[in-house]
Amino acid sequence: MGNIHTTGPNEALIVSGGCCGSTKKRTIVGGWAWAWWLVTDVQRLSLNVMTLNPMCENVETSQGVPLTVTGVAQCKIMKPSKCSQSDHRQADELLGTASEQFLGKSVKEIKQTILQTLEGHLRAILGTLTVEEVYKDRDQFAALVREVAAPDVGRMGIEILSFTIKDVYDDVQYLASLGKAQTAVVKRDADAGVAEANRDAGIREAECEKSAMDVKYSTDTKIEDNTRMYKLQKANFDQEINTAKAESQLAYELQAAKIRQRIRNEEIQIEVVERRKQIEIESQEVQRKDRELTGTVKLPAEAEAFRLQTLAQAKQCQTIEGARAEAERIRKIGSAEAHAIELVGKAEAERMRMKAHVYKQYGDAAIMNIVLESLPKIAAEVAAPLAKTDEIVLIGGNDNITNDVTRLVAQLPPSINALTGVDLSKVLSKIPGAKA
Repeated sequence: MGNIHTTGPNEALIVSGGCCGSTKKRTIVGGWAWAWWLVTDVQRLSLNVMTLNPMCENVETSQGVPLTVTGVAQCKIMKPSKCSQSDHRQADELLGTASEQFLGKSVKEIKQTILQTLEGHLRAILGTLTVEEVYKDRDQFAALVREVAAPDVGRMGIEILSFTIKDVYDDVQYLASLGKAQTAVVKRDADAGVAEANRDAGIREAECEKSAMDVKYSTDTKIEDNTRMYKLQKANFDQEINTAKAESQLAYELQAAKIRQRIRNEEIQIEVVERRKQIEIESQEVQRKDRELTGTVKLPAEAEAFRLQTLAQAKQCQTIEGARAEAERIRKIGSAEAHAIELVGKAEAERMRMKAHVYKQYGDAAIMNIVLESLPKIAAEVAAPLAKTDEIVLIGGNDNITNDVTRLVAQLPPSINALTGVDLSKVLSKIPGAKA
């Protein structure tokens, strides 16, 4: 039985031992390993960056001045990376060396070992330099320390990422005295320089003022000339710009009108195409409706018309035959009636002839008889309107009534003459014993 051990990219896993008694060590970075209980030994080694603060107190320089120097170093244990095969093999060897040197130690102990190495080299290099070299060129001093210490810590599998000098000071005021002397020289040179600069500045100021006035007058003249030229040029430019703007505007409007015209032409073409399509659709629709009407109305109508025509022809034949029969019947009836009328007419003519013979024989007496027979009919027709009269009122005296009746009777013969053409007075005068 065993366990699975995992490690991250900043931690190395050193596995030794195995189920077959092997003593070979395996170093794993950013992976996992299987460890058998009571057989396999698993230890971890941090690969994180370590910050160290080496410090050398009262170390004498080449001039015998004791200095205290502090620095900051960033170090880490080398690990394999994405590089060439030879560099990768070298990194594996350095990691194996570091694991042999520091396996079983804490990070604090590893830092202490590296710190002592760096401080030793820092102390050795500090003894070969002067104070001015250490103080004025700290970067060169730090690079020298890093260059000398790198091979030693590299043999322990350690890589120096950076090394800088943090501070340099002393307890004998050497640096302060050096700074005071330098400061005094600088102040002296500065005071002299200030006096000379003031003198030269006064002369230069007067010269500059004169030159400035000359330049000012010349400049003012040039400014006025340039202003006048600028205004003239600006007026010309404005004229050209306005002309260009007007031409551009006209060109724009013309181009816009052309574009609108093209768009309108395209729209007209589209409308023409749409109308053509609409006409085609309507034509097809008319054809479809025509076929539909032909199938649903025309053909049934033609069949119905043929049926009705056939029936009409049959009815016509029937009507003609019936009319012929009816005409024959009427002709025969008319012939019979004509014959009967002929016989009746002959009888009536015979009767009239006999009446005429009688009237001729009797003369005026017969005519008078006819008139008298007609008088009741005439009186009835004359009195017909009076039949609807309820009461007749005669206005006048008794003598007037008699006169009116006499006058009415006297008007009767002319009326009969007008109606019948018979003069009743002449007829009565010819009758013996009658009075007109």
